[in-house]
Amino acid sequence: MDLPSNPFLKAIRSGQPQIGLWLSLANPYAAEIVAGSGYDWVLIDMEHAPNDLSSVLAQLQVFAAYSTTPLVRPDWNDPVKVKRLLDAGAPGLLFPMIANRTEAEAAVAAMRYPPRGQRGVSGSTRANNFGRIKDYFARIEDETALLIQAETISALDQIEHLADVDGVDGVFFGPADIGADLGYLGQPMHEAVWDVIRPAAQRLIRQGTPVGTIVMDPDFASRLIDEGFTFVACGSDANLLARGSDALLNKMRGT
Repeated sequence: MDLPSNPFLKAIRSGQPQIGLWLSLANPYAAEIVAGSGYDWVLIDMEHAPNDLSSVLAQLQVFAAYSTTPLVRPDWNDPVKVKRLLDAGAPGLLFPMIANRTEAEAAVAAMRYPPRGQRGVSGSTRANNFGRIKDYFARIEDETALLIQAETISALDQIEHLADVDGVDGVFFGPADIGADLGYLGQPMHEAVWDVIRPAAQRLIRQGTPVGTIVMDPDFASRLIDEGFTFVACGSDANLLARGSDALLNKMRGT
């Protein structure tokens, strides 16, 4: 048995736009509902959602039956957690709050085996189909997406230096935290926020680095894709449930 290719990585490397959805409900049943929609990718969030390793594993198992690629955001750039998520079979990780080149290099090291990194070696995990995938160790580093998240003005100022770290597959812009850093807390769609994100993103696009983000406005998400963003999440499961629930009740009450 050979290691399958990563469709998300193949797509962003070739410049094919990928439409995603954020998963915050931390539940495999909710994940299964979303899985049938056919998004290109989803992000299972451990930073701002009550996910733990068990709930992430259950959601990875759900998406194994679908074409959607499930990425995971650990709550921190922690090599122990990274090791466990990779052993669980996560096809890619999004590292939050990468502030400098040293932190980007640490993320790469956590995902690579010695001598190029520090990932611990296990011969039988879900990731290698419990030892059945014979070329796992030879190919896994090329088939696991490593995305870093820029969330501060300081990170934007040095974005090219973060993106060209060997092993980084793409850069994700976090508008909520960038907005907070600019003084626009709770206003991720403020014009001033995107006035700093867009130029930084274009610098990376020109050098061939895939870039992504999350916005809750599908029209704006489409415009970003038209501008060259490669992987864009256009909503979240929690937001869809909240807004849909509100809209239904308001309609029944006539408001």
